[in-house]
Amino acid sequence: MTEAAFKSLRETADLRHLRQIIVGLDEGVILIDPDQSLLWANDAALTMHGVEDIAELGATVDDYRSRFQLRYRNNHRVEADDYPVERVVAGDSFSEVVVEVTVAGDDAPRWVHQVRSLVLNDADEAEPACLVLIIQDVSARYEAEDRFEQSFNANPAPAVICRLSDLRFVKVNQGFLDMTGHHRDQVLCRTVYDIDVLRGADRRDLAKERLAEGRTIPQMEAEMELPGGGTKLVIVAGQPIDMGEQPCMLFTFADLEPRRKAQDALRHSEERFTRTFEMAPVPMAIGTRDGHLLCEVNTSFTSMTGYTPTEIIGRPLGEVELWESSAIRHRIEEAIKDGRDLRGHDARIVAKDGAPIDCIISTEAITLGDDACVLWAFQDITQRKATELELVDAIEAVMKDTSWFSRSIMDKLARLRAPQPDITGPGLDDLTAREREVLALICRGYDDKTIARTLDVASNTVRNHVARIYAKIGVNRRIAAVAWARARGFDGEGVMHERTQLETTA
Repeated sequence: MTEAAFKSLRETADLRHLRQIIVGLDEGVILIDPDQSLLWANDAALTMHGVEDIAELGATVDDYRSRFQLRYRNNHRVEADDYPVERVVAGDSFSEVVVEVTVAGDDAPRWVHQVRSLVLNDADEAEPACLVLIIQDVSARYEAEDRFEQSFNANPAPAVICRLSDLRFVKVNQGFLDMTGHHRDQVLCRTVYDIDVLRGADRRDLAKERLAEGRTIPQMEAEMELPGGGTKLVIVAGQPIDMGEQPCMLFTFADLEPRRKAQDALRHSEERFTRTFEMAPVPMAIGTRDGHLLCEVNTSFTSMTGYTPTEIIGRPLGEVELWESSAIRHRIEEAIKDGRDLRGHDARIVAKDGAPIDCIISTEAITLGDDACVLWAFQDITQRKATELELVDAIEAVMKDTSWFSRSIMDKLARLRAPQPDITGPGLDDLTAREREVLALICRGYDDKTIARTLDVASNTVRNHVARIYAKIGVNRRIAAVAWARARGFDGEGVMHERTQLETTA
């Protein structure tokens, strides 16, 4: 084509017809003369550059390059010779070149364009008659991809994305790297089965089938191998997505390792508790906190009460009639209802054969699984109480005639009766001098008649003194009075020695 023909191209009927065809297209179209001048642009192309007419795009390729700065999506600047307008003028054929477009003087790009070229030749000429740039504004798509990329990378939930065409990972976020210990370059471009995200899945066959079909993979447990050795229990799920018009699968994960460790620790703790509970020599039971139903009893409990586990488990203590009386049961149940744990509480229970059992009962609120329970501990003190009563009866029997007891035996008997006396309350100063003399003789083991002869008073007078002493110190038995005196370090020796001196002087 001659130079004159190039210059007349602007006015040809073909160009007018071409304009009519492309004016209504959604794609932007820029026609370029082989002499590097911009001939025409449709409204879509003008809008994609934020201008209203061809003059604002630039009269020539050089003008366009000075008004609009381009860079690739990887932030590398497009060199002058690589501008799509330069390449099409140079006769280069290309498709789907993606560039970010920035208006000269601006800091940030305004649009993302996907550009391809088209060269129109005359039918009988080898030289191009017209050069065409076809532009698509893909800003919205790439903005959405950028938002997805930012959200994907910032999401703490572990995730990877693989292409369905070759099952290779194309994206991995920091959450996945932190969870597994992989490095990014160890994951990208490897396949789903190189880093097997479905290893040990409980429905692995279903997951593989859904992956091959590009369908949603439901949540399932899997056990991933770690690069440093060992495995990690996870929940994995897959969701099909498109990235850059390529079908992909988004895998998301939940780390179950903390839960597994907690469950293992809980199971071991419960096993230790069960062994201790069963082997304990103290009768023990576990019941619900609300209905007081027994859930477990140990061997010591069944030996003490005579009830087998099948006879008592699952039944309220009141229905079993374990307590001697409903008053005892209500008192204990009210304490538990109020959130109080019992410590060393005296109560009497009834064995299966009807025999009464004196117990010291303690309770502790515990949680088994999600249930609020009570741990019961029973200490059988029936024999101990019987022994104590027998001892007290024996002491009181011999105390009726104590003249033949030695002083040391009297002291020991007094201490047996009250091994841990209460030293609070009234003291020796609350007794009169005569009352202390009477108490001193009581401590020496004298009966009323001997005391009367020793003090040279009537027997009734001695009995009155003894009654007043009992009232003042809060006792009602002779042995208790001796114990009270001994607890305060009073044995009567000093009082009797002082009386002897006074009698000698007189």
